[in-house]
Amino acid sequence: MSIQTDIGDGVLTVTIARPEKKNALTLAMYQAMSDAIHQGRADATVCALLITGQAGGFTSGNDLQDFLERPPEGEESAVFRFMRAMLDCEKPIIAAVTGPAIGIGTTMLLHCDLVYVADDARLGMPFVNLGLVPEFGSSLLLPRLMGYAQAAEKLLLGDMFSGTEAVRLGLANAALPASEVLDHARGVARRFSTLPFPAVQASKRLLRASLRDQIDAAIKAEMVEFTERLRSPQTRALLQAFLERRRPTKGPDP
Repeated sequence: MSIQTDIGDGVLTVTIARPEKKNALTLAMYQAMSDAIHQGRADATVCALLITGQAGGFTSGNDLQDFLERPPEGEESAVFRFMRAMLDCEKPIIAAVTGPAIGIGTTMLLHCDLVYVADDARLGMPFVNLGLVPEFGSSLLLPRLMGYAQAAEKLLLGDMFSGTEAVRLGLANAALPASEVLDHARGVARRFSTLPFPAVQASKRLLRASLRDQIDAAIKAEMVEFTERLRSPQTRALLQAFLERRRPTKGPDP
């Protein structure tokens, strides 16, 4: 299984474990992560969830072969169910990020409560480069978090940035040496087992309540655009070229 789970000291750890593919995510892996989050929500012994990646990487984003063969469409897709699981989780979600965090690997961090990154981690949202559009509410949340100019640079140009810059931009809480990230994040996650859960739960709900309707609307609007772009000949050609590691031909849709 490419998604591993473990419960200990009040923390459910969800590990993306597909290092031979740079932890690229398939639809089956999205479903497994969604199931893991629901498991953590239902387990009274779990006070926090921790998401990390195996072998020095968080995730390189979607597995493009799987993505092209079974594109996500609509609210019943495994990707959308994963998004909903993160959004609906009333328990704190902590991320421990090392190596690449590309595409969904970066945008899911917007829905974590605490994020710890390696100082040399590489983050990026190169959706436009692949003929796609932002996802998971990032078109709403990123400008609010880092200002329009920085968000435009990251979303319109697909510029990569480091873990250290992620902290400066407000996307992460702290940047540490890669070897220290997981232990630090796990230590923070364990602290929630010492706190009164009803207060933690209510506080998280209050922190996110004012934006929830806007986030839902943004995700739905992005899904419409994303699905439309995914069906276009240009985008499919760009994705295929990337998959085959050849230079794409960019231009208007036929």
